[in-house]
Amino acid sequence: MKFNDLDSWLRWQETLYPRSVELGLARPRQVYRRLPPLAEATTVISVAGTNGKGSTVAVLECLLTALGRSVASFTSPHLFRYNERIRFDGVPVSDRSLMEAFQRVEDARQGGGLTYFEFGALAALTLIAERAPDVAVLEVGMGGRLDAVNLIDADIAVITSVGLDHQAWLGPDRESIGREKAGILRAGRPLILGDRKPPDSVFARAEELGTPVLRLGRDFDFVAGNVHWCFNGKRRRLRGLPVNSLAGPLIGNASCALQALEQLDSSLLQSESAVATGLSGLTIPGRLQVIPGDPEWVIDLAHNPDGARELAKFLGRLPARGRTTAVFGMLADKDVGGVTAEMRGQVDQWIVAGLDGERGATAAEIAVQVASAGVCELEQAASVPEAVQMAQAAARPGDRIVAFGSFHLVAPVMERLGLYSTASEHAVNGPENSIKS
Repeated sequence: MKFNDLDSWLRWQETLYPRSVELGLARPRQVYRRLPPLAEATTVISVAGTNGKGSTVAVLECLLTALGRSVASFTSPHLFRYNERIRFDGVPVSDRSLMEAFQRVEDARQGGGLTYFEFGALAALTLIAERAPDVAVLEVGMGGRLDAVNLIDADIAVITSVGLDHQAWLGPDRESIGREKAGILRAGRPLILGDRKPPDSVFARAEELGTPVLRLGRDFDFVAGNVHWCFNGKRRRLRGLPVNSLAGPLIGNASCALQALEQLDSSLLQSESAVATGLSGLTIPGRLQVIPGDPEWVIDLAHNPDGARELAKFLGRLPARGRTTAVFGMLADKDVGGVTAEMRGQVDQWIVAGLDGERGATAAEIAVQVASAGVCELEQAASVPEAVQMAQAAARPGDRIVAFGSFHLVAPVMERLGLYSTASEHAVNGPENSIKS
């Protein structure tokens, strides 16, 4: 084996390609053709979208496991450990399994160039082929048409939302971005569409391929309450589902997952109580996660204007008794001003934290953009732990602290709050870990 520990493998993969992002299927396809294909019996659900992919995958994974189907999932980036990216029945793969898969990809690579993300995606597909689960749920890393996940033909495609993000790679507007995301569609195979006002480009591609489209708000929908919610599917209706971890827009994402399951096999939704029991065990770390206490913490991976808008709505429905302080950090190539504008009305004081890494922004760089968006009460912290300390020191009874932005901010905040053990291996690292953040 080329390396005997996972960290060495990951550090080496960072050096394989001159750019962290290089969309295109030609290079990874050459390698994939030398690897074992997925079993024909494995149903593939591919999940694309600007926001909501991770929670949709989490619901699919949770319910399929609870309902007795074996399931593999591939997601990116990870919060704490690289192993989180590849799970079987909800359990991350071991270091040994990952390293063996990496070695198979390296043998098949034959000197060809692969990005960090592509190498990991191919390793995931290798492990899924080896274990042949009933269902493979694959999260698209960026866009769709040219993402490595699109090497696989999806039996069911899900597009959760189409918003403005990654414009340098996907195009300047929603029509361009929608066209890229619709690249995961296949002829005659259904699309579950979670965007209530999708761009025309998605429908144009679906019509071209003869892809049946089931759209949120038209073909399926939900009704949300404080404790329970109801799913109105194309054929099935489910009542009394627990809200649990599904705050705000996450219920819409869960509805997409349920509609995908109905398309897969409507008998999966036959027992309302079984679905409710499955959802009761759902956890989605870092997505509208409320940590009770005084002060109360709210943690969310909102890193684009659409995500920030949903976070602001969520906070507006649950106002704090006191002041709200933001602990905020984003990458240098993100729309900091747009995110700030969406959140400004829900935040009294901002503490911006500098982020490390190739695409990280310093606190001073972030502060300039936050101030330009009209924020006056603003402080800077050189690091995320320092920002957390400053927010805690300033908090008074009844106050709330909202930590949001990049994965590179949320993960260390959660570690600082004791929500994840720093003893766990392979904390956030690597250039690709910032692709979605």
